[in-house]
Amino acid sequence: MNIKKILIILGEPNSTFSEILLKYFNSNNFKNTSSKIILIGSFDLLNEQIKFLKYKNRLNKILEVNYALKKKINIINVNYKFNKAFSNISDKSNKYIEDCFNLGLKIIKKNKSIVLINGPISKENFLKKKFPGITEYVAKKINSKDPVMLIYNKKLAVSPLSTHIPINKVSKYVKKTRIINNVIKINDFYKSKIGKKPKIAVLGLNPHCESINKISEEKNEIIPAVKYLFKNKIDISGPIAADTFFLDKNIRKFDVVIGMYHDQVLTPAKTLFKFNAINITIGLPFIKITPDHGPNFEMIGKNKSDPSSIFYALDFIKKIK
Repeated sequence: MNIKKILIILGEPNSTFSEILLKYFNSNNFKNTSSKIILIGSFDLLNEQIKFLKYKNRLNKILEVNYALKKKINIINVNYKFNKAFSNISDKSNKYIEDCFNLGLKIIKKNKSIVLINGPISKENFLKKKFPGITEYVAKKINSKDPVMLIYNKKLAVSPLSTHIPINKVSKYVKKTRIINNVIKINDFYKSKIGKKPKIAVLGLNPHCESINKISEEKNEIIPAVKYLFKNKIDISGPIAADTFFLDKNIRKFDVVIGMYHDQVLTPAKTLFKFNAINITIGLPFIKITPDHGPNFEMIGKNKSDPSSIFYALDFIKKIK
């Protein structure tokens, strides 16, 4: 699949995302890309941030995506009042971020072949506990149900069955139907976009996949789901004990591992791959990717932010079928 246009919503204005993008725009990767990249955000603010960060890039301000040019930093302007290049993260930027998402999603609805990348946001300030994360926020915006989070690295991708929820609520999400639906979506994504039938592992919830309680999530929910999926010709194994799964000899056997909660799989994944991973939302009518890092306000202006995730995201997009 030849991705001709990539839309990037800049997200939280007081973050390291502009620095990370500028590192990409000043790389050979950008010089060699065949895609047209369009930013959604404040033209004036990004210009001010370019000066602050001591880059010399020039922006190509356009009115719509059809005017985008290759090898140019195209930007569709969203108005934003600011006093300086970077300020403290606060509620003041919420309307601006909302306007950026509204415009970006409006464009995507008209052309679902455009890939969407969204910059980081502050969950505390922007989402305000209304949504567990940006995955659910975007899904609600476009009336899409049950999106799946996939943290992708070509060596191993991880997917938590539950996302940003308290640990005491995790067991409520460990349901046969949820496991089946998530695995089917991931399996279909790999086959249609990556061009391979994935080998999928499913972790247990309890230590060693055992429970001293009468109710065992492994026996009641996970094992029946795995059996159903295996019968339907999905290459799947489990439940597997989480404490030993991430040993080298085990992870080499699989493409994807389904965890029962966020930190069960994201902690080892970030330990293994650091920023060489991307957050893909599966189950939307278009491809949405988020670089796997937050606003990281304390690193602004230091020119030390690791840009690996945006490089990984844009490199992955080139390989999508």
